[in-house]
Amino acid sequence: MLIKMFKRIKEDILMVHLRDPAAKSSLEVFFCYSGLHAVWCHLVAHYLWDHRHCLSARILSSINRFFTGIEIHPAVKIGRRVFIDHGMAVVIGETSEIGDDVLLYQGVVLGGTSSVTEKRHPTVGNGVVIGSGALIIGNITLGNGSKVGAGSVVLKNVPVGATVVGVPGKIVHEKRKCAIDLEHQKLPDPIDETLQKIMKKQEHLENEINKLKGK
Repeated sequence: MLIKMFKRIKEDILMVHLRDPAAKSSLEVFFCYSGLHAVWCHLVAHYLWDHRHCLSARILSSINRFFTGIEIHPAVKIGRRVFIDHGMAVVIGETSEIGDDVLLYQGVVLGGTSSVTEKRHPTVGNGVVIGSGALIIGNITLGNGSKVGAGSVVLKNVPVGATVVGVPGKIVHEKRKCAIDLEHQKLPDPIDETLQKIMKKQEHLENEINKLKGK
């Protein structure tokens, strides 16, 4: 188990170097990135949970939240090379599942919509990027390589490679490749696009009215 843990830590540190240009050294990443600390601590809590030490797992999870500001239920399944960047106020509910190479930013919530003991939290595929403050609610799936814009509220399944923005979330792009992508500001804005269309239509109508008046 220790060998696997060290291998995982090495992978996670490498992933941070690839995703965060602010990372200057491996020692800095190891000691200063609370998002990694939260994931590593969760792995221990999840091990305890799987071995029926539920109270110990919950206590460790609470300690994890106290020191990192990130709340992950010990039952959550997390894949490899998951990076929670600036992770304060991230909340990941009990039946959530997170794939490999996922990037989460601060304020992300993977929440449930039911009080029944069942799968009630999201499943996040491989290579998914979820922007700051996004809410992913219910037993839904974010397909591999999909992307969720900051502040979005996602209530329905997201296809593989799709980009979702808005409240509620709408698909604005359908062919994103699963890759390291830091250009989070370059997301389409469906509201702005709709307003632009309305303004062009209004301008066209005004021109037609002016022509009629000229006659």
